[in-house]
Amino acid sequence: MESFDFDLRTRLVFGVESVARVGSLSKDLGFSRPLLVADHGLQEAGHVDRVSRFLRDAGCDPVPFHDFDINPDTEMVDRGAAFAHPHGIDSIVGLGGGSSLDCAKGINFVLTNGGVMADYRGYGKAAKAMLPMMAIPTTAGTGSEAQSYAVIADAETKLKMACGDPKAAFRIAVLDPQLTLSQPTAVTAAAGFDAIAHAVETAVTTRRNPVSALYSREAFQLLNGHFEAVLRDPDDIMARAAMHLGAFYAGVAIEQSMLGAAHACANPLTAQYQITHGVALAILLPHVVRWNAQASAGLYRGLFSDASDQDHDRQVQETNTGNQLAARLVKIGSACGFPSRLRDAGVVQSDLGRLATVAAEQWTGSFNPRPFSTPEALEVFECAY
Repeated sequence: MESFDFDLRTRLVFGVESVARVGSLSKDLGFSRPLLVADHGLQEAGHVDRVSRFLRDAGCDPVPFHDFDINPDTEMVDRGAAFAHPHGIDSIVGLGGGSSLDCAKGINFVLTNGGVMADYRGYGKAAKAMLPMMAIPTTAGTGSEAQSYAVIADAETKLKMACGDPKAAFRIAVLDPQLTLSQPTAVTAAAGFDAIAHAVETAVTTRRNPVSALYSREAFQLLNGHFEAVLRDPDDIMARAAMHLGAFYAGVAIEQSMLGAAHACANPLTAQYQITHGVALAILLPHVVRWNAQASAGLYRGLFSDASDQDHDRQVQETNTGNQLAARLVKIGSACGFPSRLRDAGVVQSDLGRLATVAAEQWTGSFNPRPFSTPEALEVFECAY
């Protein structure tokens, strides 16, 4: 058996109406004056008022911060830290999708340790203590609530930086599937595919271990088995619960095993073409799966298999597993109404070489099971074009 170190830092509180426990949980963590980081959409949906009420009922004095947008960048984090500084903040609550949760972590880095966000690129660079945090995700997507990384875009280049530290992990994550009911369909679709991509990529990275693989597989089973049900019936609370839990499990897997080539290629598409992250992954991931499977036929066998192949010999099963998974991913993307090719998303063919150069510089590509550099990134982009 291989050696590994698995540390689950975040307590999970899951279930319908679990958001009502936010007040008592804040007491458990000793919160008094939390910064409540939530985007404007959460404010309009009434979630900010509800969570604020739970916090006040528990004796807290929450201070709301909403001055950020999707794909939070370094300027938004700086604004948040500057806003929080005079308020005597002793804790942070992140409410919303990955943007809210990542922004909350980013603010925590700068507020407690000073400097700028780029100082924390990589892992373990926060020398001082950080404020205790609680996550209340309202999307089934990034799994940020289960990770000690903040993904923050550079305000100038728009490229994302992964900034991590053990102290940046949320102490508690509250997963209430009812909070996801207010999501627009487009958000549900894009966030859901992002979560599926996390399950697929974490299952095969070079950093995976036996425990992270368990989370990857369970995440994929939950997400793959319920995503289309949520698209058909957005009010299916049980399907939404499965998606919410699957996204968390995939986030746990990311924390242990990181990601791969699909995310490396998706980041420059979001930065340079403003293609929604989940949509970019839906276009790219089937091609990355096929490309990885060319080098290792049975790579995805532990994650995905087709019952109709049970009577075939093992070699045939292994040879086809990558193609079967890729076909399934294409079907899911089609159900979401996403474009299937980069050209359909507005990408110019002459830009592929430049995009490949940037993709090769992304940290996640270094964990891909097949060696990944500029020529390989270009091959993926050309296949997806």
